[in-house]
Amino acid sequence: MSKLIFVLIDGLRLDTALTCLGYVQAEAAAAGRACVPVRAALPSLSRPLYETLMTGVAPAQSGITSNAIVRRSRNTSIFDRCRDAGLVTAAAAYHWYSELYNQAPFEPRHRITHDPALAIQHGMFYWRDDYPDDHLFADAEALRTGYDPDFLLLHPMATDNAGHMHGGASREYRAAARRADDLLARHMPAWLDAGHSVIVTSDHGMSDCGMHGGPEDHETLVPFWLFGGPPPPDGFAQTEIAGMACTLLGL
Repeated sequence: MSKLIFVLIDGLRLDTALTCLGYVQAEAAAAGRACVPVRAALPSLSRPLYETLMTGVAPAQSGITSNAIVRRSRNTSIFDRCRDAGLVTAAAAYHWYSELYNQAPFEPRHRITHDPALAIQHGMFYWRDDYPDDHLFADAEALRTGYDPDFLLLHPMATDNAGHMHGGASREYRAAARRADDLLARHMPAWLDAGHSVIVTSDHGMSDCGMHGGPEDHETLVPFWLFGGPPPPDGFAQTEIAGMACTLLGL
């Protein structure tokens, strides 16, 4: 069992990850780990795939099939399993995570949450798609150092936002991915030195015209790196990631 930090870089497609995340690839090479391509479940939309990543349930089965469906999850999430086992959970994440696993609809008073009865016990949630990634990483570090969570979700949005505004083939999109990599370069060495396992992945990709939701490779192929624990097998499904996380956490 180890503490786990789950980094979800929203909207990061595979080819951009492989050409722009130099630090993560260097860290992986030093650890003898490779990036494993993962295909997102359908529809390749954010809220449905947040649910898939945290519960292992595909959208067609979870009922969270649209970004417009605002309700609590009806499935058991990584957060639920941690809380029920007496572990500490935290998330610095988009407010849809609060709606899925704590309370819906989200209200600004839910932005900072500290409640041991909730699935996400310690939360710092944002609702602007242009919320800066460096602020988000600072939020996550405040949670990590202040509450010592066993499971911490870190969810930056700038890559997805740049993709929607400028397209997945744009300079702006690639620059946002590079900035996320630089933030990982500043923070991840300390996480690894502290003995944390780290997952770096994405929910979905981004088309050249700035959209996602369909089955095309640019919209569905995303990267997956795991630092700590046994190497993941090639060809696993996105629905298996929640189970991997639970295994790392000893659940």
